[in-house]
Amino acid sequence: MHAFDALGDPVRRRILELLSQGEQTSGALTSVIRAEFGISQPAVSQHLRVLRDSGLTSVRAEGTRRLYAVEPEPLREVDAWLERFRGFWEQRLDALGTELARGKRERRLGRRHGGGAAHHAAHHAAPHAAQDERTDEEERP
Repeated sequence: MHAFDALGDPVRRRILELLSQGEQTSGALTSVIRAEFGISQPAVSQHLRVLRDSGLTSVRAEGTRRLYAVEPEPLREVDAWLERFRGFWEQRLDALGTELARGKRERRLGRRHGGGAAHHAAHHAAPHAAQDERTDEEERP
């Protein structure tokens, strides 16, 4: 089974999120998933099997317990596939970062000059108001 097939289900994604914190027993995973998704223990076991069959997780026996862990290689393959699309959101995130920095800078400048945004708006509106009051004759060379 392909990793994307397994990752398409929110229950399996949640199981992987839980396993990203470290190895966990099937009982611990089942308790969380049953509480969050309201599904039966056999349904959780089926999701664990799909993750194991897809190679996204491994399981080892420790006495009567089954311990699950994330297998990184299939996730590396997913990451490599996503690489071609990363530019779409990184460019937008870079633009967002620029806008956030600009807003912080403008707020800082507003505080330094006293009055904040209201002062800034009034101060910068005055030159434009004066231009708007000129007649057509004053604007002609």
